[in-house]
Amino acid sequence: MTVGTTARRGIDALGGVLRLVGMLIVLVLVVHIVLTLLDANQANQLAMLIHETADTFNLGLSNLFLPADPKLGVVLNYGTAALIWFAITQVVVRLVRRIP
Repeated sequence: MTVGTTARRGIDALGGVLRLVGMLIVLVLVVHIVLTLLDANQANQLAMLIHETADTFNLGLSNLFLPADPKLGVVLNYGTAALIWFAITQVVVRLVRRIP
């Protein structure tokens, strides 16, 4: 095995890990939206964990849109954050995989 092949495998592995982390963040944001739309019990430990984690990764967009319906606000704000995280993940993974 040559050094170039080993480096390529490492770069591909790094790209895979970054994609996994980015998609997990997107998943948390989407699950938060779904739990909100389904009126999940906010006192439930899992719902609280998802809510707190989603707040960590919302990119400060939790009050970007302020519609009259709070559920619509969650969909718009956290949905926007999820789309941005998805785009960031795609760009970063492509950049990493371009490393020679």
